Amino acid sequence: MTPAVSVLIPCFNAERWVGACIESALAQNYPKSEIIVFDDGSVDSSPAIIRSFGDRIRFEGGSNQGAAVARNRLLELSQGEWVQYLDADDELVPNKLKANLEMVQSKPDVDVLVGPVEVEYLRCGAVSGRAISPAHKFQGAVDPWRMLALWELPQTGGPLWRRSALLDVAGWRKEQPCCQEHELYLRLLVAGKKFAFTNFVGAVYRRFETGTLSTKDMPLVRRERLKIEARLEAHLEATGALTPERQWAINQARFELARSAWPENRAEARSIAATIRKDRSGFRPTGLSAPPGYQFFYHAFGFEIAERVAKIKRSIMSVKS
Repeated sequence: MTPAVSVLIPCFNAERWVGACIESALAQNYPKSEIIVFDDGSVDSSPAIIRSFGDRIRFEGGSNQGAAVARNRLLELSQGEWVQYLDADDELVPNKLKANLEMVQSKPDVDVLVGPVEVEYLRCGAVSGRAISPAHKFQGAVDPWRMLALWELPQTGGPLWRRSALLDVAGWRKEQPCCQEHELYLRLLVAGKKFAFTNFVGAVYRRFETGTLSTKDMPLVRRERLKIEARLEAHLEATGALTPERQWAINQARFELARSAWPENRAEARSIAATIRKDRSGFRPTGLSAPPGYQFFYHAFGFEIAERVAKIKRSIMSVKS
């Protein structure tokens, strides 16, 4: 029986989590599914834990070459029409596969079904908080280009991916040092693949206090994200699809990255802020990164003055507290 969906689990040194991860995939109880685990050169007990599941899963191991290579190998091994990626320290929620597959059956032209994930924050080995990402509900016509620009498309376990669509764009880019799923999202959109959205929260994504590359090397993350924003903007402009709403989203992303860089490297922050493109009405940032007072100084005097005023305000508030 050809599986309708392949659950693909890359693993590297995840002995604490990989057992529960596999169990969450087995618990889906979806009849036309397969579970494939690839161990990317773990030096802990992960391979032994994976092998303990016997013939309920398929298993392959190799030398450590990184997540993108592992995910591409899993894609090669898979047989399902649909692919569910699941990192070894994450889990699927019950009925994720059933809910997602029922939805795509009614949408035959869809290539990627996007759903939110529950982010579980861990500190000192215990859960310190939870949040849904993205936080808002998908309502009406959702623009995936705008969502990608704002970094609101979810972590790898959130979507259900059509296998042929991933193969059409050559899978994961092994040279991509971070932001790997976002770079893949971009290539899928550029290739004309169709996205649909569901509010079903289908996976648990764990964030650890020890951090990941996306938290340990923020300058690298900012550089890679800016490259993706620039590629996105250039494609939309070349195809006549750069709407004011999409341009605002790209500008908002650059603004947030500039604010992120300011405390660490003002030259970097100024350089990022200079890439914000102004339309005739002038870009106005919004959201938690731009409270009303900040918006006033930004619009009246520019990014650097707004940052200096914000620093003074923070200093006054810290003295009062």
